[in-house]
Amino acid sequence: MPNRSRNGAALTGSVIVLGLLLGCSNSAESKEEGREISATAAPINKTNESKSDANTVNQAKETRPNFTAKANATFAEPWAMTALPKAAEGSIKLLVTQKTGELFIVDAITGKKTPITGVPEVAYGGQGGLGDIILAPDFAMSQAVYLSYVEAGTNTNASQDKGKFGAKVVKATLKGLDTESPSLQGITPIWQQFPKMSGQGHFSHRLLFSPDGRYLYISSGERQEKDPAQDMAMNLGKIVRLNTDGSIPKDNPFAQSDSNPVTQQIWSLGHRNVLGMRFDDNGNLWAHEMGPRGGDELNLIVKGQNYGWPEVSNGRNYSGIPIPDHDTGPEFAPPKISWSPVISPSALSIYQAGEHADFPAWQGKALISGLSSKALVIADLDTANKGQTAQELYRYEMGERIRSVLTIDGQVFLLEDGPNARLLQLLPTT
Repeated sequence: MPNRSRNGAALTGSVIVLGLLLGCSNSAESKEEGREISATAAPINKTNESKSDANTVNQAKETRPNFTAKANATFAEPWAMTALPKAAEGSIKLLVTQKTGELFIVDAITGKKTPITGVPEVAYGGQGGLGDIILAPDFAMSQAVYLSYVEAGTNTNASQDKGKFGAKVVKATLKGLDTESPSLQGITPIWQQFPKMSGQGHFSHRLLFSPDGRYLYISSGERQEKDPAQDMAMNLGKIVRLNTDGSIPKDNPFAQSDSNPVTQQIWSLGHRNVLGMRFDDNGNLWAHEMGPRGGDELNLIVKGQNYGWPEVSNGRNYSGIPIPDHDTGPEFAPPKISWSPVISPSALSIYQAGEHADFPAWQGKALISGLSSKALVIADLDTANKGQTAQELYRYEMGERIRSVLTIDGQVFLLEDGPNARLLQLLPTT
C-alpha cells in the first residue's frame, strides 16, 4: 500500500471521476505511437498585443522542429521527475514521484520501475500528496535527496492543526541506489509552510538549488486564500531561500530587518501558485505561476520584490470580479510573459545541449509544460536583456495534460498528468 493518509476523502470520488475524464480525452490521437507532432503559433491575446509585431518577426525566423513522442513507462498521478547522474555507457535513470505517495527509480529508456521504500506519509487529496524531488548538490558523495510533500496537521500543546494541511520539505539519504530494494533513510526536516490551513490546493512546493549549490529555493503557494501572499508573517504565497540545512541566509532581503524567522525566509512575495523554477545560464531565476481566470505568469525573480498577487493580476477572479491589471500597480514587479487564456503551467526546464543535441533550435529556450492547454510551450527568455522582450514563440499540442518537462543532456522527456500517465521521450524528426 502507498504510504499516504486519506485526508480529504470527500474529494476522492470527484478526483477519480475527473481524472478518468481527463485521461480519456483525445485518447485515440494522443496515445497513438509514432504520430509526428508539429508546432503551432503562439496565440495573440490582450496580454501580449504590444509584442505581437515582434512575435510575428521572431516566429518567422525560428526553426520549429517536429518530433514523435515515444512512451517508455506509465504512472498513476505522477508529479515530478529529476535525473540521476548517468554512469558511463549507462541508461538515463530518473526519480519520479506520484502524488499518492510512491517514489520510483525509472530507467527512462526501458521503462523499468524500481520502487523506493521509506517515503514519509503524505496527505493525499486535492492538489496535495508527494511533490517534488531534487538531488543534493553533493549527491555524488552524500546520496542525499530533498523531497516536498503535504502533511496533515495534528493537535498538540503548541497548535490546533487537525483538519489542516501544509507542505513540508525533508532531506533523506537514498540507500541501495543500484539494488532492487532502494530506500530513503535518515529523514531530516528542512522546512514547512506556516501556518497550516484548511483546503488542499495551491501548495506549490517546487524545489531548486542555486547554481553554486549553496542555497535551496522553495515555492510556497498561497493555499487559495489570496491574502497570505502579502502577509509577511506567513511564508505562504512566497518564494523562500534557505541554506541547504534549512537555516536562514544572512543576506536574505528581510533577514536583518525583521526578527520573525518566518519573514526572514522570504526571498520574494506576492505569488499565487508557483509550479516551475529554473536558473538560466546568466544566473537569472525564472518562475511561472498559475493565474486565476487568465493571467498565468512567467516572472524574473529578483531579491525582495513583490509580484503583486492578489492586489494586481492580468486575470480575473473566478467570480468574474475584475482584478486591477499589473500596469495599475507600478510598485509591483510585472510578469515578463502573461497568458490569457491560461496555459496552466506545471513545470519549467531550460534546454541545454549536451552529449545529445536533439533540439538545437531550443538552445537556451524555456520549455513549459501545460495542464489545461495540453501543450509544450516554447518561450524565448531574452536573457541578455533580463527578459525585456521575453515571449512565447510557439507550442506543441500534445493531446493530454502535461505534468512535467525535463531536459537531460540534450534530450527531452515529458510526464503526462493523471491516471495512466505516460513518460514520453521526444524524438526529433526534422
